[in-house]
This record gives sequence, structure tokens and C-alpha cells, in this order.
Amino acid sequence: MEKIIEIKPVENYSIWVKFADNKDALINLRPFINEGISAELLDKNYFEKVKIDEFGGIACENGYDFCPNFLREISEKH
Repeated sequence: MEKIIEIKPVENYSIWVKFADNKDALINLRPFINEGISAELLDKNYFEKVKIDEFGGIACENGYDFCPNFLREISEKH
């Protein structure tokens, strides 16, 4: 299982992530922010409050989260 050890929100709903194996990536999360629980993330101030959860993934205050394996997969496609 992948694990994220560092994150930094950047412009246009992207995040920079560093995985436990020291690979880093810039990931655009905008395609995953639409309606429902993710809609709150359209507020850039809210989006910037993302954090690393206890499983090594990324979580928002409202419970919306991203699995670290999924984020690794996305990072390798780009």
C-alpha cells in the first residue's frame, strides 16, 4: 500500500504530494471535485485545508478523501 508523507496544495485545485518512497508528483484533483460532498472543495480556502490522514491518504475536513494508491495511479498516468 502506498503512503503519502507530505502534501502541499497549489493553484487550480492541484496538490503536490510526496510518497514514502520519495517519489513526488503534482496531481490535479479538479476532475474529482463536482457536486455532493466534493462540492465544498470548490471553495479554494476549504480546498487548501487538505491533510494527510492516518492511512497515508489525503482527507478533507468534511470526510472526502483520496486513497494513496489511487493518487499514485493518477500520478503515473501523467
